[in-house]
Amino acid sequence: MQEFLARSWRGLIAHIDKPLLLITLMLMAAGLATVYSATYDANSHLAPQMVNMAIGLCAMWAVAQLPPQKLMRFGVPLYLVGVLLLILVFFFGIKVNGARRWLSLGFTRIQPSELLKIAVPLMLAWYFHKHEALLKFRHYVIASLLLLLPFALIAKQPDLGTAILVGAAGFYVIFFAGLHWRVIGGLLAVAAAAAPFAWTMLHDYQRKRILTLIDPTTDPLGSGYHIIQSTIAIGSGGNYGKGWLAGTQTHLEFIPERHTDFILAVFAEERGLLGNGILLLLYLLLIGRGLIIAGNASTLFGRVLAGSVTLSFFTYVFVNMGMVSGILPVVGVPLPFMSYGGTALVTLSVGIGMLMSINTHRMLVRT
Repeated sequence: MQEFLARSWRGLIAHIDKPLLLITLMLMAAGLATVYSATYDANSHLAPQMVNMAIGLCAMWAVAQLPPQKLMRFGVPLYLVGVLLLILVFFFGIKVNGARRWLSLGFTRIQPSELLKIAVPLMLAWYFHKHEALLKFRHYVIASLLLLLPFALIAKQPDLGTAILVGAAGFYVIFFAGLHWRVIGGLLAVAAAAAPFAWTMLHDYQRKRILTLIDPTTDPLGSGYHIIQSTIAIGSGGNYGKGWLAGTQTHLEFIPERHTDFILAVFAEERGLLGNGILLLLYLLLIGRGLIIAGNASTLFGRVLAGSVTLSFFTYVFVNMGMVSGILPVVGVPLPFMSYGGTALVTLSVGIGMLMSINTHRMLVRT
């Protein structure tokens, strides 16, 4: 009986990457403690977040069991379903606070743009793997068009934060597939030249966020409020923080969205510079482990997908920390495994599961 249980246990964890799991659990634990601190004196989100984490871990385990060959098969159907849902959102979506991002299923609402965070890199990784033997410039053009379609649909909702994440995930696949530096330089030059036109395409509130970044005090009770209060909280934490449940900016409710996008301000106020350093180290370890997995991948599909997923985590962290500390405009990007929320947490957990699948199945791929 003991031998049977031992074999069963080994089977359950056979495709779990231990370092990735440990780092993810440490980030989740820090996030759970911070979510509780941010919400315990109002409407506690502890129990729902624990459920979200349990679902995320189950999704991570399930995806890790699938070999890359099977993951590849999901690329095209997920992409097509995701784009179709985005088109349906455009015509039939629910409008909340001026943004049309959700579809009603009667018993619940879904946000299809979250699906594209997984579907786009899967689709593009499948596409490059299919044409690996003879990649030409036209393949990169077609891949760019496949990326541009969902990016434009999401930006139109408008949801600039999710559009940035989807666009970044797709670009990373194209980059790891061998896009030449000269092409990247040309694209940057075109983007710089198109900046004035892009400025006119932004919504008023988006332009205001960018202008507020330069000087938040121009609108301290409006668009500058988030940045001012979050930077005060970060600075007031000092070197060692005020202690768990002891953040004054947090519990006097000066920090907006303190359990979601601005959870870093809560963590920094309570844990200080030392806690921030440890948190940053955990993210660096997560990204470093992902890049190692990408470098050791056996196939082009595994390499570009692992690279894209890993650098997507970097984009999440960089954009969230940048906006909370006042060096980037405020956009709706959560802090991975820290911010409260079910959909984003499951999406991120699926990404970790993909990395585990690519790493633990690579010997099977070779044979």
